[in-house]
Amino acid sequence: MSNKVLEQHIAVFGESGSGKTVLLSSFFGPTEEAGYGERNLFDIVADDAGQGNKLYQNYLGMKNSARVPEPNKFRSISYSFTVRRAKSLTRDPKNKPPFDALRLVWHDYPGEWFEQDVSGEEADRRVEGFRSLLGSDVALLLVDAQRLLDNAGQEEAYLKSLFRNYREGLGRLRDQILDDGKPLVAFPRIWMVALSKSDLIPEMDVHRLKELVIEKSGDDLNRLRDTIADMVQAPDALAVGEDFLLLSSAKFTPEEIEVTERVGVDLILPIAAVLPFERHVHWVRAQQLPQKVAEELLNNADKIATAMAFVAPFLSKVKLPGPMAAIGPFLARALSQDAIDKLVGMGRSKLEETKAEALSRHDYLTAVLTRFRIDLEDAEQERILLRSLK
Repeated sequence: MSNKVLEQHIAVFGESGSGKTVLLSSFFGPTEEAGYGERNLFDIVADDAGQGNKLYQNYLGMKNSARVPEPNKFRSISYSFTVRRAKSLTRDPKNKPPFDALRLVWHDYPGEWFEQDVSGEEADRRVEGFRSLLGSDVALLLVDAQRLLDNAGQEEAYLKSLFRNYREGLGRLRDQILDDGKPLVAFPRIWMVALSKSDLIPEMDVHRLKELVIEKSGDDLNRLRDTIADMVQAPDALAVGEDFLLLSSAKFTPEEIEVTERVGVDLILPIAAVLPFERHVHWVRAQQLPQKVAEELLNNADKIATAMAFVAPFLSKVKLPGPMAAIGPFLARALSQDAIDKLVGMGRSKLEETKAEALSRHDYLTAVLTRFRIDLEDAEQERILLRSLK
């Protein structure tokens, strides 16, 4: 294992039965199939072999036997995956990237802990489970499409209950999570609303999802944001319910589970890897943030920015003194303000050009990260993803 690893975290929240276990199995299962690395330029390896085998077993059970995996109940589990250059690809020895592999840590938080109060050892496990995901950049708040169908015509009843459960569940943890009541610097700052089992409502695109959520439960979403903002330093650098995503782990029928018909699952890695980079740089540039917060937000930005800028000749690397240091020492040393602005604002044609040039130089790290940004652009065009404008 390389000792140069960029680690990104994502937390997935959902009530019991919302499809978290199926989603995770659907994310990992296809990466074990022949040809995955060659098609995608990278392999994904479960750092815990036992967890990997279980997730692949779940996936095969869906694929071959139409068997839905059993959910995890009252257990907070973190899954670690290493994303690295596919074995069949050779690297240019002259290219020395800022990191050799990307590690995705996926935190699965039990829905039961939002739906009911617990005490004793169970309460301690709940606090410990939440503490484990505090370093996440992105949190997915799952909305269950089946529950929307069950409440057709009165969707507000379900959505209000859902966001209230999220709010009250987090509120119960506040005093145990904060040190002496002080808001946290390291805390998830992008809270994305994701429709799980979206295949059940095929007419629902991401814009209609946003309209439904805001119309039926906008006030409850605002209260959830207030609860989260009360736990974090610099709450202006926070997006709760501003990003939306459609997710479908497979197409389910009584006879079979078609695992190849997925929606949004392949966006989870790009969302975890590059969305925080884009958003954090924007927040630091647009707002006056405390130094500790700026440095936390830009902790990995220099590595991602430098990796993606390797093959873009128009992005010059300079060492800037003075005012640039205010946005954080890491980014200030890596690239100029103009370079970062161009990188973050790079359009589709320039992204394609950068990816092609990276492939020609066997710079697979840049190619993959650039492709991730293209994937996010495509998902918005396909109305699967909606990113905040802030």
